[in-house]
Amino acid sequence: MATSLRTPSFSSCSSSSTDPDDEGVRGTCEDASMCKRFAVSLGYWHDPYIQHFVRLSKERKAPEINRGYFARVHGVSQLIKAFLRKTECHCQILNLGAGMDTTFWRLKDEDLLPSKYFEVDFPMIVTRKLHSIKVKPFLSQPIIELHSEDPLQNDGHLLDSKRYAIIGADLRDLPELEEKLKKCNMNPQSFLLCCLILHIRETEKPLWPCPASSFPSQVNMDDRFGQIMIENLRRRQCDLAGVETCKSLESQKERLLSNGWETASAVDMMELYSRLPQAEVSRIESLEFLDEMELLEQLMQHYCLCWATKGGHALGLKEITY
Repeated sequence: MATSLRTPSFSSCSSSSTDPDDEGVRGTCEDASMCKRFAVSLGYWHDPYIQHFVRLSKERKAPEINRGYFARVHGVSQLIKAFLRKTECHCQILNLGAGMDTTFWRLKDEDLLPSKYFEVDFPMIVTRKLHSIKVKPFLSQPIIELHSEDPLQNDGHLLDSKRYAIIGADLRDLPELEEKLKKCNMNPQSFLLCCLILHIRETEKPLWPCPASSFPSQVNMDDRFGQIMIENLRRRQCDLAGVETCKSLESQKERLLSNGWETASAVDMMELYSRLPQAEVSRIESLEFLDEMELLEQLMQHYCLCWATKGGHALGLKEITY
């Protein structure tokens, strides 16, 4: 594929009106992005792209938070790569609630890009991300290099290229989201991995016939620590949709199976952390001193990583694990 050196025709970013009740949800994007940025700055994992989306906070994050984000990023990354290898990259990835995520750029660096990578988030967040891509060649050039058509399609809340699309949409308005995804040539018949970095109400069905899905979520929310987490989020106007199903790992799996998935797995983040390569654990634990291991265990036992599959038997998708 020929490389184009033209300047991308991104439209200027403008603010959009949004429901003020969603401010708390959008705030979690800011918090998560800054926590990842801080952890990367300390060397927990390599990500040369996040600094172009997120400023480095002067506030130091606690070691248990940094280790928790390392485990989360590692777990989701391993599931994505397992899916890509099973499908030999002849697939699509749909990242819902993507925020300032940099997975597309990092997969390109590893020569592991799917046929097309889609991101979806609130229009306001997408506008901000598009602005960073527009003004920073380090972010825009990888998209341009893979794009064989001219011009790039964009309208301020949507960018569509040959291998990457970012869409501003509200996940509660599924008809609008489906229309925008079709506009960006998402093929629901292609093998598709949905990365759901958010909560889904128990009654909601799978959005499309995705053969695989993965998402971090809360678990064990019935105990006192879990209730404090819920109360803290509510004070920030961010209720957890579907918190009723966060009682246990079994309830998380049952939520998926009862909504059409054929296989479902879940592990809490402490179990995931205990299964990390020992060399990696030794490396990250040398970065910062952790005074109380019990606090890390308590925190990570209240988060989990879930993944589910549907179809794709010939490829062995049900064998995917982190």
